[in-house]
Amino acid sequence: MIKTIILVCTLALVVSACSKNSGVSSGSSAASVSPNTAASSQTVAGELRYKVPEGWTVEKPTSEMRFAQYKLPKAGGDGEDALLIVYYFGKGQGGTPEANIERWINQVKQPDGSASNDKAKIEKQTVNGLPVTTLDLLGNYSGGMSADSAPQDSKSIYRLRGAIIETPKGSYFAKLTGPEKTVNHWDQAFNDYIHSFEFK
Repeated sequence: MIKTIILVCTLALVVSACSKNSGVSSGSSAASVSPNTAASSQTVAGELRYKVPEGWTVEKPTSEMRFAQYKLPKAGGDGEDALLIVYYFGKGQGGTPEANIERWINQVKQPDGSASNDKAKIEKQTVNGLPVTTLDLLGNYSGGMSADSAPQDSKSIYRLRGAIIETPKGSYFAKLTGPEKTVNHWDQAFNDYIHSFEFK
């Protein structure tokens, strides 16, 4: 009788543990690279989906702030690859699109000393129902907070293409930097990547 009671209690504990760990896991490519942040447990319905262009090398994000990271192979004549980093800080985090665009512009200096604000191309659009703000700017790029994106030669001309995608779970900040010719080579691929973003 005692053995029967112990067996029943053991089974009850196993069933209870299984029920606590059960859940539904989404199979999107975005979910597979989501950082371990408190914001990733938000209960907003839906998920971010996107398509990575052919030719890009998917890298393991080097910090928890990086949602995704890609190397875009250098074009002929350029000495360095381009780097695309997508940042995600959580719902309501990361600042406004305007503040981030201004911060990115300040990371690019013009060789002739003119104001980068005057050279920056800023656009607002809607992609699959999501507000998107983009930036396109040439100049001497400082690397910003990402040492791995800084050019080996500080005098080299880099092109910065940025996109801030606003979703119900918060904004995603995509920042592409690299030698001008290389970024030009991947220009359409970057456009396709940003236009593949959807939330459903």
